[in-house]
Formats: sequence, C-alpha cells, structure tokens
Amino acid sequence: MAVVTQSPTEGAVVKTSARTSAFVRISRYIVMRLLTLFVTVVIGVYLTIMIANMGGYVDQIMRSEVRDRITQQIGLNPAMQRMDPAVRRKLIEDTIALEEDRLGLNVPLVVRNARYLTNALTLNLGRSINITSDAGSKQVRLILLERLPPTLLLMGSSQLFLFFSSIFLALGISRNYGSFWDKLVVAFSPTSAVPPWFYGIFLILIFAAVFKVLPFGGMVDSPPPTNTFAYTLSLLKHLILPAFSLIISSFFLSIYNYRTFFLIYSSEDYVEMAKAKGLPARDVEQRYILRPTLPNIITNFALLIITLWTGATITETVFLWPGLGRTLFRAIGLYDIPIIVGSTIIYAYLLAMTVFLLDFFYALVDPRVKVGAK
Repeated sequence: MAVVTQSPTEGAVVKTSARTSAFVRISRYIVMRLLTLFVTVVIGVYLTIMIANMGGYVDQIMRSEVRDRITQQIGLNPAMQRMDPAVRRKLIEDTIALEEDRLGLNVPLVVRNARYLTNALTLNLGRSINITSDAGSKQVRLILLERLPPTLLLMGSSQLFLFFSSIFLALGISRNYGSFWDKLVVAFSPTSAVPPWFYGIFLILIFAAVFKVLPFGGMVDSPPPTNTFAYTLSLLKHLILPAFSLIISSFFLSIYNYRTFFLIYSSEDYVEMAKAKGLPARDVEQRYILRPTLPNIITNFALLIITLWTGATITETVFLWPGLGRTLFRAIGLYDIPIIVGSTIIYAYLLAMTVFLLDFFYALVDPRVKVGAK
C-alpha cells in the first residue's frame, strides 16, 4: 500500500492559502456588515426626522406660533400702535418672514430633512430651537454634554447594580430550583410590567410626602451645598428614589430571565456527565453553565451600556432629574427637532458599533462561532 506524504513546502502553501481565505472572508464580512449597519442608521435617522416633524405638520404649528407671537409683540408695543396700519402690517409681515427664515421654515420640507440627515450623519448637530444649556448656549452638542453626567450617574448606578445583582441572585436560585425564593421570584416577575415612573410616583408619595425623609425631586438641594462632603450627601439623598424606582421595576424579571438561562444549561447532558465524573460544583458552574450563557450576558451588558445614553425619559421628568431623558422629553414637547435628531443619531451610532463588535466578542467566548462563516 502506497503512503502519500506531504512535503513541508506543500504544507506551508496550504496554511498560507487558509490564512488568505480567512482574511478575505473576514474582510468581506466587515465591509458588508458596516455597509448594512450604515444603511440601517440612515433609514432610522431619516424616519426619526420625519416623525419628529410629523410629515410637515410641525412646520404649520411653528408658523402659526411665530405669526401669533410677533403680531402680539408688535400690536402691544405702544410705539407701534401709533404707526399707520399699513406700515404696521408691513412691519409684521417682514418680521415674520425674518423669523421664518431664521428657523428655516421657508425651505422646502424635503430639502430641510436632507440637511438634517446630512448634518446628523456627520455629527454636525447644529443649534437648538427652544432649549438652552445652563451656560446659555444653544449648541446641541453642548446641551447634550451638559445633561450627560446626571444621566450617567442615575442610569449607571441603577442599571449596573441591577445587572450584577440579578446574575448573582439568579445563579444562586438556579441551584435550588423549586425553593421558596425561586417561587417568590416567579410570582413577583409580573411586577416588572409596571413602568419605573409609576413606582417613582408612589415612592415620592410615601417617602417624600408622608414620611418626609427624602426629597421630592431634583439632583441636589437648593441652594446647592458649598462643601464637597455635604454636596455628595445631598446628591446621594436625591439619587435614592429615582434609582430605586428604576431598579425595582425590572428587578424580579431580570432575575427570572437569567435564572431561566442557567436552568436550561444546567439540565444539559454534558452537565450531568461532569457531575457524574465528580467535578466540583464550582467547576461545573464555571465551565458548563456560565460559559455557554456568556454570549447572552455580554449582549445584555453591551446593550445596557449604550442604553445609559438615552436616560429614563419619564422617570427623569417625574423626579425633575436634569438628565438627557428629561431634555429629550422637553424637546419633544417643544418640537425641538435638532435636540431629538442629535440624541437619536448618537444612540444609533452607539448601537451600530455595539452590534458590530458583538459578533467578534461572540467568536472570542464561543469557539463554535466563526466570523463571516455561513
């Protein structure tokens, strides 16, 4: 029987060919993935612009508001009342035209939406229409950056605590399936159907209105303490209720979700085989239960991080928390399209980058996943 052997040169050629094929595959995947995500971002941002403008209906509202405001200002001005009616009418129309030109209302809707889209994609966020920063600036970038730290403080403290505590408690409950605590979590998981701002209202009524131990809202006392330690205590005191309302609204459901994943993987045959071989319980959990759930845990953590940008819109409004969520709520009420579009495009870019990078993280934690493989 003849034995076919492979020379070292042929082996090197095969390895080089395999590497080239993998590089081409990954490069093609990266290009197509980035192109797909970019198209998705463009469509999402353009739809946001159209919805924020209500297909042009907001323009009509703004034109009416401009006309009423300028007519009243000129009509109530004593100096203008002595003018000839025709001259006063001409002044009103000219002033209205200037204001509409400043707001861009004289530009066709399609052209203006295209400008909004182009500026948004290049992160040229422009100027706000009605909202100003605490420093008096109308630059959307400065307004969003000014509101970002309060949102990161509130969302970061509550969501990170919720994430890590849920995993820790769910792992402990999954070890004791059917126990009292397991049944308690299952029974209370429907409480997450209630939004956090609803819990916030009840917490305000109980701890601020009745017991008077915590403030109704805001971020610090008014006037703010000048001492650093006193300022920190005031900040923490104001943080308790909004953070607790965000935690309690998702606490039991989050534990229930992770507990379900852990139970599914703990009932696999290879887990029973590992136990039969006498592996320690800690090793079984780390290798055969926690590791298969890593993709899901990483996904939830990544989406949690980018969700910090959006803030809790209604919850921040209920607690008068000066974050991005409350700013976005005000922008929607004031039809401030630059603020809405600016917040949306940054979140869209963060989401697109996260989705893109997650595929590579999956390949790192799970050998079965091949980037770009069909």
